[in-house]
Amino acid sequence: MTREAFIDILDEKRYSYRIEGNKIVVTSRMGVNLDSLTSLPPGVEFKNGGSVNLKLLTGGWFYDWKGNIEGIDEKRLLNKMIKDGVFER
Repeated sequence: MTREAFIDILDEKRYSYRIEGNKIVVTSRMGVNLDSLTSLPPGVEFKNGGSVNLKLLTGGWFYDWKGNIEGIDEKRLLNKMIKDGVFER
């Protein structure tokens, strides 16, 4: 997925975000439902609010993902996975 396509989806769903250099920082205070995405572009970071639903990538809401590690914030883990390119295609 391209950065532009990802931004279009955020705009369509009215999720707040800001651009910081090469990063798209999603700042929505509510849960972010991106259940139909099959990839994420590099440089995405999630902050604030509820969890993220990446149904086709992780099976649903990220807080329920079986790969979460006790003691590590779910968004910190998600952002690290994005940074490492786990969800790029």
